[in-house]
Amino acid sequence: MSHSNELLRAVTRRHFFQDCRVGLGGMALASLLDGGRTVAGDAEDRATNPLALQPTHFAPRAKHVIYLFMAGGPSQLELFDYKPKLQELNGQTIPDSYVEGKRFAFLQKDAKLLGTVRKFARYGESGTELSECLLHLAGVVDDIAVIRSMKTDVFNHGPAKLFANTGSPQFSGRPSMGAWVTYGIGSESDDLPGFVVLQSGPRGPRGGAPLWSSGFLPTTYQGVPFLNGADPILNLSNPAGIDQAAQGEFIDAVTDLNQLRRAAVGDPEIDTRIAAYEMAYRMQTSAPELMDLSGETAGTLDAYGVDPAAPSFARNCLLARRLVEKGARFIQLYHTDWDHHGNDGTHLGEPLDARCAETDKPAAALIADLKQRGLLDQTLIIWGGEFGRTPQGEPRDLIGRDHHIDAYTMWLAGGGVKGGQTIGRTDEIGYEVVEDLVHVHDLHATILHLLGLDHERLTFRFQGRDFRLTDVAGHVVEKLIA
Repeated sequence: MSHSNELLRAVTRRHFFQDCRVGLGGMALASLLDGGRTVAGDAEDRATNPLALQPTHFAPRAKHVIYLFMAGGPSQLELFDYKPKLQELNGQTIPDSYVEGKRFAFLQKDAKLLGTVRKFARYGESGTELSECLLHLAGVVDDIAVIRSMKTDVFNHGPAKLFANTGSPQFSGRPSMGAWVTYGIGSESDDLPGFVVLQSGPRGPRGGAPLWSSGFLPTTYQGVPFLNGADPILNLSNPAGIDQAAQGEFIDAVTDLNQLRRAAVGDPEIDTRIAAYEMAYRMQTSAPELMDLSGETAGTLDAYGVDPAAPSFARNCLLARRLVEKGARFIQLYHTDWDHHGNDGTHLGEPLDARCAETDKPAAALIADLKQRGLLDQTLIIWGGEFGRTPQGEPRDLIGRDHHIDAYTMWLAGGGVKGGQTIGRTDEIGYEVVEDLVHVHDLHATILHLLGLDHERLTFRFQGRDFRLTDVAGHVVEKLIA
């Protein structure tokens, strides 16, 4: 699965714009799924459909991915990883042995250890320990696998988010995980993008569009952000005075011109542009239908906590389920404002309560809903942020925790994951991993593995060498796999 020819791309794109003379207004319709690049792949039908299904390296356990990204760095010590010793040492200076040679975003070496006021209990047959902030997740805890031993390399938000999503902390045009996945195996949806991005919270995540970019992969594989409302995609609706029939005639005319050009120059990438126009035309109906929740039952809306008229993480979770039903391959939900350095003075009080109130119920409902519909086994759900939070409190007027890259928590469910277990362990104050360390590259390798892809074989040649999502690292976390 590797091929690239940047010179051919540049030349054929220039010839298309110069010689086909369709006009920029028409090009906007296809800008979401840019077919103007040579598409890498093994199957011949990618020439006409870049998102055509591709063979996997081995039998997949999952067919779809829903990545619930909590942008800002949720505190594992308030949510998943209770430390009695940290409670005992609350207010004391952390020993030098822990911080020697370490770098933090804002902390000094003499920062005081900070216990939590959150109550923890064990839930389900598995006895998984969770905070009182996650009472809805507690109801489906036997379906999730909690990883308490995550580690990343980057302690600033933007680069850390980029690392979590692309495997690289540098804003240098690396493809996101969703792009790699749709490039690797295509999509089952004929009428919607294979990779969809939904956002909630007061603002978008730091890092922005590079988090769901296709990077050096063909633009076809980039994430398509959906907006809230009847018109979820910019530039998709017909211009004033153009009805569906007229738009169809326009698409047919563009297709004819493209086919003439294809016959003249023998460039197969023009077939991809034809497919892009046709996909955009189909999306004019399918995308608004996706966003229309009028057919959902009152019970379903209540289970997620959805107000159909109001944008929210809950609404996006329900849309994620609907996207899975329509065959979308990779759905990424970004929920922001988890950056809790300080608040009302009650140990990550109101901000944490608010974020958990917005996300706990719908995330649990998503698991239960997919399971009830027989879709959980084929849908991999991932929950987590770009890093965790320190055992030390920050010396601010309002108490909180700093960024922590050496030990944090994520959870996974469905799609071949062995639920009802906790993987990994941190030391007695939650500072470092002491058992079953899982690096970001390991998580990426495992996600690809569950989708039937060998992370070392899913490559793309660019600037003279083969690239992959996991760079030159990564190991499959066998304990995660059912």
